[in-house]
Amino acid sequence: MTRTRLLLLLSMGCLIGAFFALDLGRYLSLAELQARQAQLSVWVQAHFTLAALLFVLVYVLSTALSLPGASLLTLGGSALFGVGWGLLLVSFASSLGATLAFLSARFLLRDWVSRRFGDKLATFEAGMAKDGAFYLLSLRLIPLFPFFLINLLMGLTPIRVSTYYWVSQLGMLPGTFVYVLAGSELATLTSTGNILSPGLMAALTLLGLMPWLMRGLQRRLALRRLHAPYRKPARFDYNLLVIGAGAGGLVTSYIAAAVKARVALIEQHKMGGDCLHTGCVPSKALIRAARFASDQRRAAELGFTPSQSKADFAAVMARIAEVIKTVEPHDSIERYQGLGVECIQGAARLVSPWEVEINGRRLSGRHIVIATGARPRVPDLPGLGEVPYLTSDNLWQLREPPRHLLVLGGGPMGCELAQSLALLGISVTLVELADQLLPREEPEVAALLQAQMEEDGVRVLTGWRVERVERRNPGEIRLHLSRGTERMTLEGDQLLLALGRVANVHGFGLEELGVTLNPGGTVRVDAFLATNYPSILAVGDLAGPYQFTHFAAHQAWYAAVNALFAPFKRFRVDYRVIPATTFTSPEIARVGLNQSEARARGIPFEATRFPLAELDRAITDGERQGFVEVLTVPGKDKILGATIVGTHAGERLAEFVLAMGQGLGLRKILATVHAYPTLMEANKQVAGRWQQAHQPVRLLPLLARYHAWRRGA
Repeated sequence: MTRTRLLLLLSMGCLIGAFFALDLGRYLSLAELQARQAQLSVWVQAHFTLAALLFVLVYVLSTALSLPGASLLTLGGSALFGVGWGLLLVSFASSLGATLAFLSARFLLRDWVSRRFGDKLATFEAGMAKDGAFYLLSLRLIPLFPFFLINLLMGLTPIRVSTYYWVSQLGMLPGTFVYVLAGSELATLTSTGNILSPGLMAALTLLGLMPWLMRGLQRRLALRRLHAPYRKPARFDYNLLVIGAGAGGLVTSYIAAAVKARVALIEQHKMGGDCLHTGCVPSKALIRAARFASDQRRAAELGFTPSQSKADFAAVMARIAEVIKTVEPHDSIERYQGLGVECIQGAARLVSPWEVEINGRRLSGRHIVIATGARPRVPDLPGLGEVPYLTSDNLWQLREPPRHLLVLGGGPMGCELAQSLALLGISVTLVELADQLLPREEPEVAALLQAQMEEDGVRVLTGWRVERVERRNPGEIRLHLSRGTERMTLEGDQLLLALGRVANVHGFGLEELGVTLNPGGTVRVDAFLATNYPSILAVGDLAGPYQFTHFAAHQAWYAAVNALFAPFKRFRVDYRVIPATTFTSPEIARVGLNQSEARARGIPFEATRFPLAELDRAITDGERQGFVEVLTVPGKDKILGATIVGTHAGERLAEFVLAMGQGLGLRKILATVHAYPTLMEANKQVAGRWQQAHQPVRLLPLLARYHAWRRGA
């Protein structure tokens, strides 16, 4: 605690202690006030300005310190100064005192609360930042909530001081007015408890709820205006219409069918979406071939004579196509129709919040879920339109290997593809604008990956900007780069764009309906995945905030349930524990926070690391590169995040995902039996290291004496 905080806390403690030690509360009783009313009134009339200043000072001090007696002071204000002046003095004094109490709580407690409970309060603080004035106004108007408690609790929120003051001034006014009127009849009062009758309390409570009632009415009117151009069908063809048969659409539709809803799944291209045909499945098949090539290079480590066989690029790409065909039945029309989903081939277009046109037909659904995914991002680079570039969409059509592949983008996709193709014997140069690969990961992790990629044959250039693209002849592409005052030109015969993905929001009626988009181009959805039209929901890459297949499937459950069972029951989407894996060598898997993110968000943490070089199974496999690192709450085993770098990191991450999702700490992982020798043991080892660092230091000497006593020493 800083010296200033300690001084403020001591000062407040002394003032509060003096109040109770000197029994000053006896002057703030109804009987005492009634007995002294005449005497005090004479003095107030003779020294009005001084009396008013003293009254305000006492009221502000009492409220700022959360001392009892505010109601008696309010009664005294009107009894001594009259209704008009009493209302004015009490209103401003109470608001000033409340604001001082608010600031004291913020100064003394907010940092501590944020450190201990910041992850739990994130949603609440976001709501307060958006609707804090409404919350506060309701609390001020409803007399059931103690005002001193509101002052202290609001100090822990991000609400602005100016907002807090004016809302308090306005919100406390009705209750203050009631007490001021009662104070004008002070002599006839027998108790402060009956000032607010049940009817009056009900009226004030209704007044407190009025901002929310008005807001709800405003939303209903806005929604009515939004729906005005369209006629809602009296009956619906389907409970749910799903547009897009990628991961999000597939999972949404089969969940709906599983609960016996009538659902139609519309896809204009291929069932399975990008993940099956151009993303996860083909890229992992390519990575498998690259891993075999890497193992051959390491033959001598395992006692074999080095005998590098040359990759047959056409055969590798043919196998990838065969893998796609093998997986296709899992996402096929036949399978989903067998599950009860009506599959429709064609381009869908929204024509109302409940209707879709497809193949000349108009279909209606009580709810519509949009899962149209994303496409590769193509930058606005001079000269790019003259170059036949590759993306993750058309890369898999290649059958001749590039002589020199130029890759733009050092994110997960760029790194995976660049490393894999280099291991197949292709000359690869990767260009990344940021100062490191994988900008969201720790610099140490990025440096480890870059070193391995360069060892595998990838030329990595970080911190370079592509100024323009030039096509010299049909087989030559030039990239003109800059970094500060430096200039560089790269030459290759193929260019691969791996710069992320852009949501598919155009061409199926969203613009005409006026569905709201985020600044980044994704569809804006609320906590229940609904767009600004409650009957239209969005999932997956289209909605974000993450672009993972498993994340789209995660959202899909919420979309299906919320669409089918609203307004009776809805669930807020849980984004707390979302794993991510980059399938490079070494593999990089993470869930929750890493150190950079924790520091940026001001969340305190302890970091515990276990290097794979010390793990028996990693040693036997010759896979000693990497580590397991876990961030925990200081002094506790609660997991804030975990990062695994090394072979099969994605599979090994699942234990931490489970632990975080179920609220289990490192002690539970340490107490779990792990088979030996396995890579999963690294998770237990890092938990053991955390336990070693948190031994009961004060207890150990006592234990040593106990054991010495048992030995008779």
